[in-house]
Amino acid sequence: MSLSRGTKAALWGFALLVLAFVYVPIAVVALNSFNSDRTFGWPPPSLTTKWWSVAMHAEGPRDALWTSVKAGVGATIIALVLGALLALALTRFDFFGKRVINLLVILPIALPGIVTGIALQSMIQNVLQPVLGINAGLFTIIVGHATFCVVVVFNNVSARLRRMGASLEAASADLGARPWQTMRLVTLPLVRSSLVAGAVLAFGLSFDEIVVTTFTAGPGTPTLPIWIFNNLFRPNQAPVVNVVAVVLVLISILPVWAAQRLGGEAAAESRI
Repeated sequence: MSLSRGTKAALWGFALLVLAFVYVPIAVVALNSFNSDRTFGWPPPSLTTKWWSVAMHAEGPRDALWTSVKAGVGATIIALVLGALLALALTRFDFFGKRVINLLVILPIALPGIVTGIALQSMIQNVLQPVLGINAGLFTIIVGHATFCVVVVFNNVSARLRRMGASLEAASADLGARPWQTMRLVTLPLVRSSLVAGAVLAFGLSFDEIVVTTFTAGPGTPTLPIWIFNNLFRPNQAPVVNVVAVVLVLISILPVWAAQRLGGEAAAESRI
């Protein structure tokens, strides 16, 4: 289908408008991280790296960053194990209730975060604390994040398994390989890029999460997004918040870029 020159120009103009709406505010935040004026007078009277130095030596954002990393790694490990096993079970076997389980696995990513957060908080207050003695903290953050990170890994691995079919695994079995040999020598190498892409996306999703974290984090375990939210309207912390926000944006770019590269490699492998 060919488009007229005017239609193409209108589409390009609309696309640029949307991109500007998304990225211009981020650019303003980045510029304000160098603004010498604490009240963010515009245009900036001068530029300084003072706030970057203050942010690097502040314990609050550094501790919150470490908490986010630990929560992201923990949630990613759980998501990899559960997501990969569920994908294998639901794509390679037929059993009663398969569609129901598939729906239950995908549902957490579709639910509003506040609904998931309220449900998890209720579980912590009514079951984990009185019965098991587990209070809200890093463990509950990891479990809360894993509920939706599993979906990312599950979708990536399921799509890869469906594209490659079961012929290679059947051929391996016909040649005398045991199930674990087929898994180790055939299945895992073929889904490796999807596993890595799912892990990267899961970590990025966990690292940026704020709604579910609000309901599952304890008073002494704020993640980096929670720290930013809590200090956003404090005048003395506003310049540091801008610096931390810029760092968070830069960190978030890496998993998205890596997932795109790995996703492209997986698609190329599926066409071979």
